[in-house]
Amino acid sequence: MTETSSTVTDQGGLSGAYVPISPDHANAVLQEHYGFRGRLRRFETEKDDTFRVSCEDGRKFVLKIANPTEPLEEIDFQTCMMRYAATRDPALAIPDTIPTVAGQDYGFVTDEGGHKRVVRVLSYLDGIPLDSTESNPRQRVEIGKVLGRLRLATEGFDHPGAARQYAWDVQHLLTLEHLLAHVDDPSQRQPLEHGFMRFRGIEPGLRQRRQQVLHNDFSKSNIVVDHNRPEFVTGIIDFGDSVKTSIAVDVATALLNQLPQGPYDDLFYRGRDVLRGYLQVTELTEDEIALIPHLVMGRVILRALLTLWRTKMFPENTRYIMRNTYQGWHQLNWFLARSPDQVSDLLMSFADQKGRS
Repeated sequence: MTETSSTVTDQGGLSGAYVPISPDHANAVLQEHYGFRGRLRRFETEKDDTFRVSCEDGRKFVLKIANPTEPLEEIDFQTCMMRYAATRDPALAIPDTIPTVAGQDYGFVTDEGGHKRVVRVLSYLDGIPLDSTESNPRQRVEIGKVLGRLRLATEGFDHPGAARQYAWDVQHLLTLEHLLAHVDDPSQRQPLEHGFMRFRGIEPGLRQRRQQVLHNDFSKSNIVVDHNRPEFVTGIIDFGDSVKTSIAVDVATALLNQLPQGPYDDLFYRGRDVLRGYLQVTELTEDEIALIPHLVMGRVILRALLTLWRTKMFPENTRYIMRNTYQGWHQLNWFLARSPDQVSDLLMSFADQKGRS
């Protein structure tokens, strides 16, 4: 493993073990740092302790206690990014950071393992996660519009924490090839190796594309919706994967999360609606549109590698870590059954809308 590849997998708390904070301890932390308590419901998460807090007076919050290996700089990057975006587009539903009783953005707690961890409380956004419901074409267009607005709202933002090399950023996929050693099944390793070969062909072009700070995880679990509201999307949550990356990467991540779980002739039949809405708000170059399907495939590979690796490190969290991985094998085979030129052409019909070279 090279120093670069080790750095990428170590960033953002992905490889950091931690002792879970109990609800009683979490409530004590709330009382100490925020002056209130509540009924707590733990959320399943990848790497930290997160609770929904329901207070007796009806208020709701989200309590996040970071992984002990997550640097404060990276957490502050997320906080500052959300504030910047909310200032640029106040109508975007983005969580607010609630100050502590001392007027600070963060508190600190030492867990039972003796690790110091960052504590923050965010406002709670009403609605239901998109991954627990369905969407129609019109609603998916609205999802794309919000993604475009968020890109424009974060344009120009910078922070020392934005420059991290983060494993969930597909632009760094080639640094993670060593994780193939954690893929025990040859029938899975072979298409992953083929996928790496494909990705090497497009990676030089990716390095030349436009970059900015972006959300990088516009997944169904991070989009809050309400079927009774015409705008459909009522919240954007979890900025934990945010990073400075290619604009095409951010769009590809959103389209990945619209792929059908089962085999389908056109994997992008839902993603096209999202892209249509996105291009009503902002633009993509022809080169970016051609890259996006390759980056979706790259993200499928990335998801398989990271989840198979992390389940060996954290077997107690296997169900959550692997929840989206199994569908990826048919998705990867779908891409590999097409030539690189065919993959590049998959979304090029959108180049006539607002794409420009």
